[in-house]
Amino acid sequence: MATETNIHYDFAAIEKKWRTKWLTEKTFKVTEDASLPKYYLLEMFPYPSGKIHMGHVRNYTIGDVVARYKRMMGFHVMHPMGWDAFGLPAENAAIKNNTQPAKWTFENIDYMRTQLQRMGFSYDWDRELATCRPEYYRWEQLFFIKMYEKGLVYRKETKVNWCETCQTVLANEQVIEGTCWRCDQEVRDRKMHGWFFKITDYTEELLAECDTLTGWPEKVLTMQKNWIGRSEGLEVEFPVENSTDTLKIFTTRPDTIFGVTFMSLAPEHPLVEKLTQGTDHEHKVKAFVSRIITEKQKQATDQEPEKEGIFTGCYCTNPFNGERMPIYVANFVLMEYGTGAVMAVPAHDQRDFEFARKYTIPVKVVITPSETTLVPEDMTEAYCEPGILTESGQFTNLASEVAKKSIIDHAEALGYGNRQVNFRLHDWGISRQRYWGSPIPMVHCKTCGIQPVPIEELPVTLPDQVTIDQTGKSPLHTMESFYRTTCPSCGGDARRETDTMDTFVESSWYFARYCCPDFTDGPLKKEAVDYWLPVDQYIGGVEHAILHLLYSRFFTKVLRDLGYLTISEPFTNLLTQGMVIKDGKKMSKSKGNVVDPNDLINKYGADTVRLFSLFAAPPDKDLEWNHQGVEGAFRFLTRFFRFVITNLETIRLAPGVQDTDLDDQGRALHRKVHQTIRKVSTDIETRFHFNTAISAVMELSNMLHSMAGEESGEKVSPMVIREAVEAMIRLLSPMTPHICEELWQMIGHSTDLFRTKWPNFDLEAAAEEEITVVVQVNGKVRSRLQVAPDTNEDELKPLALDDERIEKFLEGKTVRKIIVVPNKLINIVAS
Repeated sequence: MATETNIHYDFAAIEKKWRTKWLTEKTFKVTEDASLPKYYLLEMFPYPSGKIHMGHVRNYTIGDVVARYKRMMGFHVMHPMGWDAFGLPAENAAIKNNTQPAKWTFENIDYMRTQLQRMGFSYDWDRELATCRPEYYRWEQLFFIKMYEKGLVYRKETKVNWCETCQTVLANEQVIEGTCWRCDQEVRDRKMHGWFFKITDYTEELLAECDTLTGWPEKVLTMQKNWIGRSEGLEVEFPVENSTDTLKIFTTRPDTIFGVTFMSLAPEHPLVEKLTQGTDHEHKVKAFVSRIITEKQKQATDQEPEKEGIFTGCYCTNPFNGERMPIYVANFVLMEYGTGAVMAVPAHDQRDFEFARKYTIPVKVVITPSETTLVPEDMTEAYCEPGILTESGQFTNLASEVAKKSIIDHAEALGYGNRQVNFRLHDWGISRQRYWGSPIPMVHCKTCGIQPVPIEELPVTLPDQVTIDQTGKSPLHTMESFYRTTCPSCGGDARRETDTMDTFVESSWYFARYCCPDFTDGPLKKEAVDYWLPVDQYIGGVEHAILHLLYSRFFTKVLRDLGYLTISEPFTNLLTQGMVIKDGKKMSKSKGNVVDPNDLINKYGADTVRLFSLFAAPPDKDLEWNHQGVEGAFRFLTRFFRFVITNLETIRLAPGVQDTDLDDQGRALHRKVHQTIRKVSTDIETRFHFNTAISAVMELSNMLHSMAGEESGEKVSPMVIREAVEAMIRLLSPMTPHICEELWQMIGHSTDLFRTKWPNFDLEAAAEEEITVVVQVNGKVRSRLQVAPDTNEDELKPLALDDERIEKFLEGKTVRKIIVVPNKLINIVAS
């Protein structure tokens, strides 16, 4: 007879067997079926960088557990996978290895696909797509043209973040402390023409519908709202002294406008150079501006620099009271928010207060608390709360909230200001000066101007064979065979647009294309997208909480307005998983602390790797790498496998559980089985707390071993052993599918495990026969009682008072009060 210690858990053979079966039989392929409830599960697709890492493993394992669980719950689950395949790394690799970006990308896709398949993820591989294929980006080019026709695309000259090393424009978020997020080289300002998506047409809707996303983490919604940045207030112009120019400002505090004592301009404000040109202040201001711009680029986005400024030598006039005030350039004013000019009210804004004290600028109080007088010379900080207006002309003695509306009305009536709603969000610049991206489908004609490529000529494809020199400059700019074309309007010579699209464009609609990846009559098949969308559960890193999610929401609304979709939001529920941490740092190649999943799979198997990544931490928290944890997961699976094989005949022959036939040990194990089913079901369904779900199964396993293992004495009933083993196999199957399918088959089942229903728990069977109630005296634990569940208050009180240990603590005291918390504790108050 086999013993547990000499049974070999051959994970490699088991995993290969089931992986091959799933791939060969296309087990997880689905099509639309209106008779079944659908569930669209999606993880953010990977960039094909060469190898999957533990961050991928964790992300995709979390998703796969949910997908497998939902199938067992009766849902028709779509779980696709593809590749976010355009991007800079492919060009860098092409330069380094003297190869083509496409070749490098597709070789990586092939390798990473094999890695993902080794993990046993339940993908419908027939839906696989790669965004760098013309059959994908042709539709993206169609969207571009449709958006252009609708006025949602335009081209303009703008100042951009330019990385000379990467030879491309960077978004503000891609500039880290003044350097490029990819190459770490210095980023400089540069003026150039580029294409923009008019996302600002959707700001109100993007903001308002944040409140409908009840399945998203609150922190992500807050980040989205802050990025959109809606504010209401007054826009007003301050005339510049001895000039026809005015300084337009926007303020959310018009009630403080009589307290303005100076004006602050952003270093990048276009009037800075004009106001100082040819004056004694020109060189000092220019040097200050240059230094501040450089320092701004090097600062982290959450870093607050010391407040600095410089006087321009110029003045402007407050139109409300005619007061003359100096104009400063200040390092804390942002050109990208509002107008780049800020009215400074030191008495009622802390930032302005600190600046005024530093540069000895007057402080003028115009709002006071209802029963207090503020003396400017005595103030140690700004008063920023609401109050009563003072020294504010006709608005004096008004409450500040009332004054806001009155002052705006006054400004509108006199024609130097108006009520305004401002947003932090700016239009999305999508032009990139790189080769490996989707070509922008526009042509430049000297006669007709800019023209869209005729739709019947799409896609505009990238040339296959290109040479990218060491500078990384796009070959498209000088590749005559690509850029020479004819004007679709006049037929004359024209130049094709050589910029390519930001790779965020591809990832802003891929979830919709997964619904119909092989559809050739248009970008989206109506029946498919209407059935599958929106995505029911989206999973990815919190680092994508702003841009990717915001752009996807924008694109969904655009596609709705273009008639391709009927939904307004792409993702019903969102889970942002934590990072994988090793040696106190995020696991990454650059930090030299990467653990290769392949090495772990070879040594322990994919099921072990999956189990560890789920057990080590809740999905929304960072996972601290722990090799002992991997070994612990392997030991658990090995022990379970050996137990089942050792007791195989007992399990196969055992009948179904009859509660009346169980002894005390059998009932205890039977109860634990149903408690575990309840716990695991709740943890997966409501919280995605796989770590506590696995812990519950491990507790059941320990109990099973203690009652039925080789070292146990009297054996528990075979029918409850079978019940416990079957429950464990089914509960673990979404997490460790290979070993569970194998054991399910070995104990005598002919139907694949993933096709069986998720186990139900019996509330009566799960109920404890006894519970522990803590007994306190004056708030301190003094004893514990074992009682039946839901024992009532009248029964509990005498039990507590008669307890021997409690009697000692009450000796010589009078019981004043007894507080009962049902099924938990009794607190006896005595003195």
